[in-house]
Amino acid sequence: MIDDQKLYELLKDFDPAVGEHFRDGAFYFDLGGSSYPFFEGNTVYTVIPHFAEKGSEGIVKKLKRLMEKDLKLRKIVNACPLINADGASIVWAAKKLGVPLKERVTGIDLFQRLVELSDKKGYKIYLFGAKEEVVTKVKKIFEDKYPNIQIVGYKNGYFTEKDEPEIVKNMAESGADMMFVAFSSPKKEYWVNKYLKQLNIPFVMGVGGSFDVVAGVTDRAPLWMQKHGLEWFYRFIQEPRRMWKRYIVGNAKFVALTYKTKRKLKSKRR
Repeated sequence: MIDDQKLYELLKDFDPAVGEHFRDGAFYFDLGGSSYPFFEGNTVYTVIPHFAEKGSEGIVKKLKRLMEKDLKLRKIVNACPLINADGASIVWAAKKLGVPLKERVTGIDLFQRLVELSDKKGYKIYLFGAKEEVVTKVKKIFEDKYPNIQIVGYKNGYFTEKDEPEIVKNMAESGADMMFVAFSSPKKEYWVNKYLKQLNIPFVMGVGGSFDVVAGVTDRAPLWMQKHGLEWFYRFIQEPRRMWKRYIVGNAKFVALTYKTKRKLKSKRR
């Protein structure tokens, strides 16, 4: 089994920042079991790699790739001028760690308010992502609801890498002031980061599954569940097979990581 010091040295050789993050506890490693990389919201990143037998360089290389990807995503998110606490778990964790946030701001609420603002202010919108029938329905819903809205372009989220230059060119020439990207994470973060400078669009926001909600494909939780931070549970009971790992396993790990971080912060203050 590779011990902590050995793994630290390997990671430090790969990337000094990665090694230091490991030593500081930013990443938690269970070297005795096997698991997968896990992302919770846009704020907390944990990597639990496959066990690494002594001399198993292939496993260590895989670990390095996972960590490199994780750090890249964190850098992308931290570079954003606006990061909203979408999940109730983030607000809860922030409170536990002594850095309370004023409130939760869900992506879909912010998205819909910005669409409303665009209608009033004359901002031009580009819709990007979801299935063709979904994005076209979202476009029609907004055009029916907001008489002055200017949706200058839209594109579904199904394309190949070969299509990307033409898609980006179309976006850059659209004259849009705002673009909403309905991909899942971390795909949308990587895609936007890759092309942001070429898009020539002042405001680009990832909205995840919001197009599906607006189009009526996915139901949003009742208001009382939203107010009590239970939207995640509503999503889970809608799609238990797809969501159990994300919400049941993921939430348990997130809670454990929060308390582990809290203990570490307490010990540093002593």
